[in-house]
Amino acid sequence: MLEEKLKILPTEPGVYLFKNSKGRVIYVGKAINLRNRVKSYFSSQHADSPKTQALVRNIADVEYLLTDSEVEALILESNLIKKHKPKYNIRLTDDKSYPYLRVTLQEDFPRLEIVRTVKKDGSRYFGPYTNVGAVHETLKLLKRIFPIRSCKQGSLKKQERPCLNAFIQRCSAPCQGQITKDDYRKMVADIISFLEGKEETLVHKLEKQMKEAAERLDFEKAAELRDQLLSVEKVREKQKIVSGNFVDMDVLNYAQGAERACVQIFFVRGGKVMGGDHFILESGAEMEGREILSAFLKQYYYQAKYIPSQILLPEEVPEKEVLTCWLAEKKGGKVVLKFPQRGYKKELLELAGKNAWESLQQETKIREQRKQKEELALIEIARALNLLEKPHRLECYDISNIQGQEAVASMVVFEEGRPNRSEYRRFKIKTVEGPDDFASMAEVIRRRFEKGLRGDERFSILPDLVIVDGGKGQLAAARKVMKKLGVAQIPIVSIAEKEEEIYCEGQSLPIVLPRDSQALYLLQRIRDEAHRFAITYHRLLRGRRNLASVLDDIPGLGPQRKSALLQYFNFSLQRIRQASLEELQKVAGLGKTTAYQVWNFFHTSEQD
Repeated sequence: MLEEKLKILPTEPGVYLFKNSKGRVIYVGKAINLRNRVKSYFSSQHADSPKTQALVRNIADVEYLLTDSEVEALILESNLIKKHKPKYNIRLTDDKSYPYLRVTLQEDFPRLEIVRTVKKDGSRYFGPYTNVGAVHETLKLLKRIFPIRSCKQGSLKKQERPCLNAFIQRCSAPCQGQITKDDYRKMVADIISFLEGKEETLVHKLEKQMKEAAERLDFEKAAELRDQLLSVEKVREKQKIVSGNFVDMDVLNYAQGAERACVQIFFVRGGKVMGGDHFILESGAEMEGREILSAFLKQYYYQAKYIPSQILLPEEVPEKEVLTCWLAEKKGGKVVLKFPQRGYKKELLELAGKNAWESLQQETKIREQRKQKEELALIEIARALNLLEKPHRLECYDISNIQGQEAVASMVVFEEGRPNRSEYRRFKIKTVEGPDDFASMAEVIRRRFEKGLRGDERFSILPDLVIVDGGKGQLAAARKVMKKLGVAQIPIVSIAEKEEEIYCEGQSLPIVLPRDSQALYLLQRIRDEAHRFAITYHRLLRGRRNLASVLDDIPGLGPQRKSALLQYFNFSLQRIRQASLEELQKVAGLGKTTAYQVWNFFHTSEQD
């Protein structure tokens, strides 16, 4: 079957997905010529590295998706890698989101706020800030210096009386007409100058105002301005100036280990280093540095909120032209990949490389220590429960409900002492009425093992140890079902939260593990994770039910239209409430009249 597919592959650009015998995606790649690229994996020349040889041995099937260009293929490749997390791709393990400062220039009286999403909304964005505390301090400083409004409304309406911020002179009260639009905009321009790194302009302005205040003997105002000057100087001292041309750059370098690599990135904004961060990628020692950099560029900038005009790299990367074209398209402006050989840019790259190596060493040490603790925890569990060998796969179950309403259950899975979130499952309780945790636990255990024994792939791997949250009652209910289904050979315990006691079948007294044991810590962690997962699901269902009940009051909104509305806005009341009439009209099947009824319902409710 695979050989036949290889023969008929098209010669057009696209993305290919290699799958194993279980149908799981194990590698995603792109090609300008799909047939030539995919066939090359099975030639002796291409399969030199151990990683490629292992990949080829596990390929059972291949699928492909055609694209119109190599740039489109690159975008699709990044999307599929993020979705499937293939085993043999170099993968970015960190999925970080950084805060930005946004100045809402599209508003008559702009606001300054912290956000984590960059949108094309007419606002001016500054960042990213890798230190959340620092961005809050910056915001606090700017609001202390500049009396910019903090209220959330986009368009200001005349208020009956000024707010507390205006009363304590932290807001210029544009809603009261106490400042003109032009004067307010001048203040916003000063804020932008400060965020662009042009603090000198602000310093000169504050010094002039301080002298004028002292000359008219307003010493209280002069002291206030002096404190503001000191605050600005402290911020300036923390920022390292690397360039006088105010160019925005990202500086990337890497360090490589046996099983993973680390990429360090410095954010240079307005000629100053605003911060940095490091990212761990799963990759083998045989991978070339240029491959690591290329994989990082595609995965990091696929999800990045801001792309600078220059990206500095220590060496050339494959597909430079395609990457440059994609980055420019994503940014909406020119992006240059540079490989400096001398000067301050080269020094920045070397510093990034030094930081990458240090971070990789620390990460390796932390992972080794964590692995040793997890190994010890499993050995201690096996010893405490008299198991023949340490358990590889542990499954924990928890029930969540409020007086029997929206009863749900969670199943979380830990393998080798670590959570495997792709194996988590959740259940709605179907056969139990009222708050009966014993019967609910029995139902969930029955459904889980029945599906596993029938060959359902989602439940096909059986656990080495089952853990249920609760006491003897939950344990007895679950064990009875397991015996009936013929899986009594799998050991099961329950853990009672109050005293952290472990109950086992056939033992009247609980097992009490030492408070400092790794076994107790791991069992608590599994139990807490099951509880969190169940509570999250329960809140989701309860929120959807409450939202649906709110929508029941809207005239003309029947069950089908209500369902379409909920699906379109991802069950978010806030998104429905804030939606414009035009956006509501885009909901399939809603119609203009009903869309107006929905918009009018929330609009009228807010006015009331």
